[in-house]
Amino acid sequence: MNTTTPIFDVIIVGGGLAGLSSAIHLSTKALHVLVIEKNSYPRHKVCGEYISNEVLPYLNYLGVDVFQLGAKHINEFQLSSTTGKLLSTRLPLGGFGISRYCLDAAMANHAIESGANLLEGVVENITYENDLFSVKTKDQGVFQAKIVIGAYGKRAQLDRQLQRKFIASKSPYLAVKTHVEGDFSENVVALHNFRGGYCGASKVENDHINLCYITNFRAFKKHKNIQEFQEHVLYKNHHLETLFNNTNPVFEQPLTISQISFEAKKPIENHILMCGDTAALIHPLCGNGMSMAMRSAQIASELILKYYRDKDFTRNKLETQYTKAWTANFKSRLKTGQLIARVFNAPKASEAALKGLKWFPSLLPYIIKQTHGELMQVP
Repeated sequence: MNTTTPIFDVIIVGGGLAGLSSAIHLSTKALHVLVIEKNSYPRHKVCGEYISNEVLPYLNYLGVDVFQLGAKHINEFQLSSTTGKLLSTRLPLGGFGISRYCLDAAMANHAIESGANLLEGVVENITYENDLFSVKTKDQGVFQAKIVIGAYGKRAQLDRQLQRKFIASKSPYLAVKTHVEGDFSENVVALHNFRGGYCGASKVENDHINLCYITNFRAFKKHKNIQEFQEHVLYKNHHLETLFNNTNPVFEQPLTISQISFEAKKPIENHILMCGDTAALIHPLCGNGMSMAMRSAQIASELILKYYRDKDFTRNKLETQYTKAWTANFKSRLKTGQLIARVFNAPKASEAALKGLKWFPSLLPYIIKQTHGELMQVP
């Protein structure tokens, strides 16, 4: 072993919500942590920016107060069909709206204050040999650790290097996000369907409205550009036409990401603990991806601490228990999300579903609960 290679207790690849949550959690417990993130802070990300209140106990435990950062309290959910039929309900737990531009930067600063090391760089390769990981970066050299957390998002070149199975599957979805200013109730998160996709809307700090939609790339490419697609497809739902036409854009241009895949992934790959979207991607219409990211980070962090404190808690036990806990927390949510997506991707089925929910209004809160967890428990 090269004794000049920096060695950490934990290396976290990716500085989003999952990676930063783990960085804060582990650093405050005196572990030597390195976070490698390819982008600088602050930066906008394509994201729904609504988070369930289930994470608030954990954020408080980490020392992050989202309401001091300007987060908006949200307690009402609105759902519309492709033809604009609208249904409203109270959210069982409630949630809050905050931009990733604000939250990620605040958590990164708090991670540094907690003792974590943050490095801006691109990870090219991760190898595991003799119970030790070597993480090779593009420009900053090689770092080593006993534990590596993968929290680098939905899809990366690193997935190919790790030969993850999902990477060979088609990734037919495209997502678009923008912030606008205008009239929108700050206590509401809305989900408006259109043919081939759905758009979420909620307020974040500074009274900006986050608009983020996902669609099938095949449907999108029939149009010349984003504006034409919106005019010919999204605006068939009059709620979306109003949101886009009666507000003023904050961004010069919308943000986009492509090659979004909902194929199954594994929570452990080559002994790496995968967290957040790196482990699985729930359909955005469920509005719970960020909560799941932080919950997976909590699970991983608590088990890693046990690994370092208990000499009888082997790597094999760590990986087995992480997989078991991850499955217990998320498998059912993911299946429910897939089922809901299938329904709302079929216009006739979504119209029928809306009619059924109007007849049985208690069903909608029940469905929401199936894609969300309970309030996160902390020590």
